[in-house]
Amino acid sequence: QVRLGESGGGLVQAGGSLRLSCAASERTFSPYMMGWFRQPLGKEREIVARINRIGDSTFYADSVKGRFTISRDVGKNTLYLQMNSLKPEDTAVYYCAARARALGDYDYWGQGTQVTVSS
Repeated sequence: QVRLGESGGGLVQAGGSLRLSCAASERTFSPYMMGWFRQPLGKEREIVARINRIGDSTFYADSVKGRFTISRDVGKNTLYLQMNSLKPEDTAVYYCAARARALGDYDYWGQGTQVTVSS
């Protein structure tokens, strides 16, 4: 059974940076689309960014454009999220997700990693 696992979260001051990683448990797992979601305390889960397999199609939420960069190393089955100029409102549990096709539901999810940005 394929598992996704996030790492790289932590506590950082406003204006700082973090890089999140998401690794798949199975080396043969190569989904078409992978993305990052986040859920602030008391709020609904929201998409942060997504990227296709070859990296020529990306999407970013307006709230993170210009500050976050999503990337993917297919050979390593690893997804990354570089987060710069962090703000307190970026505080949330960040989740990695994947889906097999370009369109549809995200079928695979990680357990999440906490990102806390102090003011």
